[in-house]
Amino acid sequence: MTDRPQERNALLLMDFQTSVIPAFGGDNRLLRRIAELSEATRHRDVDVVHVRISLPRGLAEVGPANRVFTEVATSLASEADTGVHPAIAPAADDFVVTKKRVSAFSGSDLDLLLRARRIGTVVLAGVSTSGVVLSTVRQAADLDYRIVVLADGCADSDDDVHSVLLRKVFPPQADVMSIGDWSTSL
Repeated sequence: MTDRPQERNALLLMDFQTSVIPAFGGDNRLLRRIAELSEATRHRDVDVVHVRISLPRGLAEVGPANRVFTEVATSLASEADTGVHPAIAPAADDFVVTKKRVSAFSGSDLDLLLRARRIGTVVLAGVSTSGVVLSTVRQAADLDYRIVVLADGCADSDDDVHSVLLRKVFPPQADVMSIGDWSTSL
């Protein structure tokens, strides 16, 4: 993607689903930060995109060698499990993208949506840092997007892994900043 006239930003809120949040202690502070961020972002001409995972046919879509999804697919039993957490429910103008694997781009129409909306920068928040955020950073970089990772908009079940990713792994491909710093930079 070499020419981006009138480049815009999109905030990707990834895997903030009813079935996923409990794995991170049901972190209400994180959900409040994300709810406030998405509300403020909508008033700044930034697209808000909720990315969720859903496997409508369950394990039929997952090969037996896939360690992560063999376990995950069984926990995504209903639409209620795969829905966006009510604390950050999508607004009328938000987009909801359904993916089939870890990266927000895998098996979804996210890239098509972003290009159609002239998005050049993706701003990432999600659970988990070592899952959807890491995979999406890698794929977004390969697709030539500019990337911002919101450090306090991500969570992981392993604090050490979360810290290493934010301090060492992401910076070569993404700007890592706080929600407050990114909001002020708009």
